[in-house]
Amino acid sequence: MSTAIDEEAGQERSLLSDRIRNALTDEIAAGLLAAGTALDEQHLAERFGASRTPVREALRQLAVSGLVEMRPRRGVVVTRMTAERIMDMFETSAEIEAMCVRLATYRMTPLERSHLLKLHDASKAMVEAGDYDAYDAFNFEFHESIYRATHNDFLAEQAIAVRTRLTAFRRTQLRQDDRIVRSRDEHAGVMEAISRGDGEEAARRMRAHMLNAASAIDRYIAAHTSAS
Repeated sequence: MSTAIDEEAGQERSLLSDRIRNALTDEIAAGLLAAGTALDEQHLAERFGASRTPVREALRQLAVSGLVEMRPRRGVVVTRMTAERIMDMFETSAEIEAMCVRLATYRMTPLERSHLLKLHDASKAMVEAGDYDAYDAFNFEFHESIYRATHNDFLAEQAIAVRTRLTAFRRTQLRQDDRIVRSRDEHAGVMEAISRGDGEEAARRMRAHMLNAASAIDRYIAAHTSAS
C-alpha cells in the first residue's frame, strides 16, 4: 500500500516539476527572465505553491538543456544565449536529424514504422485543440522514435544531446503564428517519404522541417526584442 502511495506522490512531483520547468522555459525563451537573472529555489517554490524538491528537479533539467548555469555562491543563473548561437544549434540539429531519418527509413522495423504512424495520427487532435504542451511532449517522442529506429546507439545519443539543448526553443517556436499546424504538416511529409522507403527524400524534408522551426524561433526572438 505504501509503495503505491509513494509512486503516486513521485508522479505528482514529476508532473509539478515539468510544469515549473515549462513555465520557466517559456519565460527564458521570451526574454522575461533575462540572462544573468538569479533563480532562487525558495522564491520559486512559493510562486508555484510547491516544495523545493520539484523546483530543484526543474532547475536541474534546465541546466541540462543549457538554459541555466549552477554557479558557486550565486546559485542558479539564467544563461546568456544569442540569436546567432541558437541558429547555429538549429542548423547543426537539422543535419543530425536528416541523417537520423535517412538511416531510420532504411533500417526501421515494420513495428517501429507503425508506432511512428500512430504517434503522428494521434497528434492531429492536439493540433486541433491547440494543446501546445501535449504536442511538445508528442514531438519529443516522435523524433526520439526516429533516433531509436536508426539502430545506431551513438548517433541516437548525439541527436538527443543536441535536441536537449534546443528543448526550450523548439517548444517556443510552436507558439509562433500557426507553426504547430505547419509542424504537423511537415511531419506528414516526412512520414510519406518514410512509407515509400525514400530515405533521401525523408532527410530532405526533415532538414527543411528543422530549418522552418529555426525561422519561426528567429521571428519570435525578433518580435520580442523589438517589443522590449
